[in-house]
Amino acid sequence: MAEVLDNKVPALVDHLFRHQAGQMIATLVRVLGPRYIDLAEEVVQEALLKALQLWSYRGIPDNPSAWLIQVAKNRALDLLRREASLASKTAEITRAFAAQEALANQQNLSVSNSEMLDDTLAMVFMACHPSLAREARVALTLKTVGGFGTSEIARAFLAKEPTIAQRLVRAKRLIRDEGISFDLPSAKEMSARLDSVLEVIYLMFNEGYAAHSGENLVRADLCDEAIRLCSLIALHPATNLPKSHALLSLMMFQAARLATRLGDGGELSLLSEQDRSRWNRRLIAFGFRHLELCARGEEFTEYHLQAAIASCHAAAASYELTNWEQIVRLYDLLIGLNPSPVIALNRAVAIAKHRGAEAGLREVEKIVAHPALQHYYLLPATLGELWQELGEIRKAADNFNQALRCPCSEPERRFLQKKLAAVTNQS
Repeated sequence: MAEVLDNKVPALVDHLFRHQAGQMIATLVRVLGPRYIDLAEEVVQEALLKALQLWSYRGIPDNPSAWLIQVAKNRALDLLRREASLASKTAEITRAFAAQEALANQQNLSVSNSEMLDDTLAMVFMACHPSLAREARVALTLKTVGGFGTSEIARAFLAKEPTIAQRLVRAKRLIRDEGISFDLPSAKEMSARLDSVLEVIYLMFNEGYAAHSGENLVRADLCDEAIRLCSLIALHPATNLPKSHALLSLMMFQAARLATRLGDGGELSLLSEQDRSRWNRRLIAFGFRHLELCARGEEFTEYHLQAAIASCHAAAASYELTNWEQIVRLYDLLIGLNPSPVIALNRAVAIAKHRGAEAGLREVEKIVAHPALQHYYLLPATLGELWQELGEIRKAADNFNQALRCPCSEPERRFLQKKLAAVTNQS
């Protein structure tokens, strides 16, 4: 029995940490104020550690969530009694945690759930405040809202743990020094502030979907957290805006393919090689639902176009039936909104699929000297694919070799080695 508990308890506590820690931290920060983020994190961390210690011996309680909330509340009240300046917050803490307990016990759902959502979103907006550096926004959001530990964030972004810790310290100090408030922005400020939040969420998702380096190409926990946060945003009346649904649609279409992104040898698997029967049809259906919702209103963003492109791939029964003509039209619009060299490269690939490799090469030649692409492995990798398609095996091999000299993840490196071996065998 003890062995079974030893196996179950860490997994359950980790699940609760992911899904409940952020909510409890947000509630404490609302009541105590942003300057007490560290104290809020300490309270929740101690409650989770207590769960790990006690549940292994006494067994898991009937309602683990309610138990955890009760312990966190008691710990918070203990700390308030020691802090004279916070003593007046006791009644408010008791009421706030009573609402969370009611939710955990499936009571008064409509009232308490609305309050919980407001707290979580206010925390997201504070963590993603434009005054903070972009990297700090990502780290603070994962730490305070997503329940990620400092070491987990460091592993996810292949950074040193002290670097992430310092990033978090500086972010919290800036929140205190600038008096950044814990609340939802006004209607006048909402759209601009939401842009910062959506940027952080998409950065989080992209790092999970295509890690820039390291052994893992995919980090599903980052993708899951990004989708969870964006779902909360799309659900709330204040942030239920077209661009929220557009980003959520895009991420759902992309996440639907996660299980097929690696080949049998652990290498990157291209769209043309993926088994579409393994794509997550539920996520694709949600993706189309949010694509419909993002079309309501006059707002038109880069997320709208990227989601529309992703929907073309999701809708195609096979790679051969992909509507490349429509994808090229969408890229033409997208590059008008964001004329980045990476988007131009993606557009060139779409043109090659629609009009042939020579047409694609002409487009790549327009951007081949762009400074931002000089160490971007996908530029020479794309050239290698196009030259291979045209039968220019030596040029293809040279470009695959060049791609291997660029920074990339290990699955991407194995993919490039596989491509190089294939063209070498052709020569």
